[in-house]
Amino acid sequence: MKIGLDVLGGDYAPNSTIFGAIEAQKTLKDDQRLVLIGDQQDTVERLKQAGANPDNFDYIHAPDAISMHEHPTKAITQKPNSSIAKGFELLKNGSLDSFASAGNTGAMLVGAVFSVKAISGVLRPAIATNVPKLKSGFGILLDVGANADCKPEMLNQFAILGSLYAEHIYGVATPKVGLLNIGEEEEKGNLLTISTYPLLKENNKINFIGNAEGRDMFTDFADVYVCDGFTGNVVLKLAESFYGITLKKGMKDDFFDRFNYEQYGGSPILGVNAPVIVGHGISTPEAIKNMVLLSRDMIESKIIDKIKSAFN
Repeated sequence: MKIGLDVLGGDYAPNSTIFGAIEAQKTLKDDQRLVLIGDQQDTVERLKQAGANPDNFDYIHAPDAISMHEHPTKAITQKPNSSIAKGFELLKNGSLDSFASAGNTGAMLVGAVFSVKAISGVLRPAIATNVPKLKSGFGILLDVGANADCKPEMLNQFAILGSLYAEHIYGVATPKVGLLNIGEEEEKGNLLTISTYPLLKENNKINFIGNAEGRDMFTDFADVYVCDGFTGNVVLKLAESFYGITLKKGMKDDFFDRFNYEQYGGSPILGVNAPVIVGHGISTPEAIKNMVLLSRDMIESKIIDKIKSAFN
């Protein structure tokens, strides 16, 4: 198993990525190799300074970085030696089994769609994120930013992608799917949700339970919440603020602690031909570690093969 990690991606890279890689490597098996993609000499020196054995890792030299403010498509094509471009090149030719980065999200999306490409039958890949449940565990929300404007057929596919992810990554049997909406009645919503509802209702590949309102999001109402990427991103950013607010208010609560992005590390791009994980730009070593472990779990679960089977 080859797990690719962009050493240069993220606001605090390369220190945060290297420290996170060291912690992740401690939990990996001997046949699970972490491949560090970045400036190889600098990476090796930083590993030594941190007291880690460089022989525990594999390396790909890619000295250029794509900054958060660069145009995604231009950066991918004009910087072939960047860590993100090189990571997708290796993922495409099979030298890596997964690729993760806390770098430019747009570049990660462009790389995923134009390099490893969407799985045959998938209209648009989606980004999924965890949604903490009040009692315990997590639900899945998608899309949270890959597709600001969606068609009903796309949301119908997101429901399948989210269900497979919840089942095979989180072990949820027959995940309940809810359509995020402004009311529980079937006829409620805008043109998109009204048109999507009957598609989900007739989809025999999912366990659709109807419309879900915002107040249902953190309950056991559903395991998968489906929406367009614009709505999902607004919900995600609002939810992320909860943890920061509790810290500022001096509150300590297990439920709000689970809003801390560090616990799940990154968000998968579902619907492409290989495991691709996008991390938060402010990822800490703990977040990087968990992003690597999520990559491992996606490889072990063979989630990509299961998605291909569902769409073919």
